[in-house]
Amino acid sequence: MAGIRRKLINDADNLINHLIEGMVGAHPHLLKIEGDTGRAIVACNGPREGKVGIVVGGGSGHEPAFAGYVGRGLADAAPLGNIFASPSPSQIMDAGFAADGGAGILFLYGNYTGDVMNFGMAEEGLADQGIEARSLVVTDDVASAPIDKAHERRGIAGDFFVFKVAGAAADIGLSMGAVEKAASRANNATRTMGVALSACTMPQTGKSNFSLPVGEMEIGMGIHGEPGIERGLAASADDVVDKLLKPILEELNLKQSDKVAVLVNGLGSTSLLELYILHRRVALVLKELGVHIHMSWVGEYCTSLDMEGASITLMKLDADLQLWLDHPCETPALKVGGEVVQTSTPVARRSHNRKALPQRAYIDRNTLTTSGDISPDIFRNMMMASVRVVNEQCSYLNQLDGVIGDGDHGLTMEIGWKAVQNVLNLQSNSTTITELCDDIAEVFLETVGASVGPLYSSGFKAAGAAVASRLNLDAEALVAWLNGMVCGIQDRGGAALGQKTMLDAWIPAVLAAKAELDAGGSSTTCLSVAAEAARIGAFGTKEITSQMGRSKKLGARSIGHIDPGAESAALLLKSWADQI
Repeated sequence: MAGIRRKLINDADNLINHLIEGMVGAHPHLLKIEGDTGRAIVACNGPREGKVGIVVGGGSGHEPAFAGYVGRGLADAAPLGNIFASPSPSQIMDAGFAADGGAGILFLYGNYTGDVMNFGMAEEGLADQGIEARSLVVTDDVASAPIDKAHERRGIAGDFFVFKVAGAAADIGLSMGAVEKAASRANNATRTMGVALSACTMPQTGKSNFSLPVGEMEIGMGIHGEPGIERGLAASADDVVDKLLKPILEELNLKQSDKVAVLVNGLGSTSLLELYILHRRVALVLKELGVHIHMSWVGEYCTSLDMEGASITLMKLDADLQLWLDHPCETPALKVGGEVVQTSTPVARRSHNRKALPQRAYIDRNTLTTSGDISPDIFRNMMMASVRVVNEQCSYLNQLDGVIGDGDHGLTMEIGWKAVQNVLNLQSNSTTITELCDDIAEVFLETVGASVGPLYSSGFKAAGAAVASRLNLDAEALVAWLNGMVCGIQDRGGAALGQKTMLDAWIPAVLAAKAELDAGGSSTTCLSVAAEAARIGAFGTKEITSQMGRSKKLGARSIGHIDPGAESAALLLKSWADQI
């Protein structure tokens, strides 16, 4: 792990707020903020009546993606998540509401677990408001899965071309189905490979995710600071280009007289000098093949904070793709063509009700079962213990995640549990355990984003429902609560035991607690054996090849490393056991 690197930031807790304020302040003629969450960046001259709304998005740290592509002729809005973390459903819905011109909303984002979950939940939320919303995930990263599993590939710098095509198709007035087909054609015609010469540095910690010795490079990494598919010796610019282009050319099956668009993209700390040298070789190789470059972009278009490295993207053009690529647009990060026509009439604002949540049903405390030694007050203290342990172990969890992921698991958990602490401090002594769980579920969904947000939100919601008839928890009710947590996480994420996820801690914990209950154990002993089983399960993930999430792309490289989600689950369970 490299040492601390200084960053030009202020308060880490306000990092994204300051980013948004600075970005909108720099481009007031192009961008504005709409919605209750303050995270939806909207084009001043984009949404209009009868047009399909284009919403692009993902985590921050990829600037100028994603908000940099909001403007006339491209995206109508972009919700901004935390660093390398998906925006939450409410943030996405704010962007969808702002982009709604009555013809439906098309969400475009990279194929990452957290994004798929959160955008999917936003689709459901918009549907409840009578707004048709669909998703198209970008899958341009050749390195992340073989061609027969192309649907599992990540979306990286190829987002640029897919967003551009979809934005143009919507701008010229095509229907939802036609815009979706245009975006799909662009995605199918686009391939990317990348290389990194250094890890990126998380701005909140000043630490790099992983160590990369001088003279080596990571090949086939994504855009979230994670390691690549393989590590090799550093090479010359021409050799790097040849290595990256080889699988791209094979899959696109380019022939003489074909046309392509080229993107040579810097990942955050690569000089234009280097990027142009890379483009030089790309152009030479394509010329030798008789392939014509219709248009090139060289620079930083989809970054990974301050990572040193670059990616190469080709999109194989047909007449329509070329037309949409050439269509005028004006955004902070991209201007194509001549003068962009201004909208004379803005889109009419419709009535939306995202914040109109159902009121809590009245609970007659006299009807609840009072037996059991875990009262609502003790349960609240257990949850407060989570806040403390996550804060203490934040750096450790980030370190685990940096080796096989994007290095932010500790930060993500800390954001969630800090928000939980604030909510719990406002609760009255009469709040039941089920109500506390509902509040925690809402907090995780609203503040965290990423995959952790929906997973723990669903877990706490299901756990609370499992003990809705209880005021206090005895051993049997506690085990039912733990089992509800597992069921909620599984239902939302679809993972199973042995796939190197948090469930490799949660499932053994529940099985151990059930066995202890059957043996006549108390709530204290049930939680104690659950915590120990979770600890053993988390440690056991070292020997498992990842089969879910971002680390899945690492294959055998994930062996030998503890899954950060499983480890944080074990830490939570131990903190609860210690508390009682």
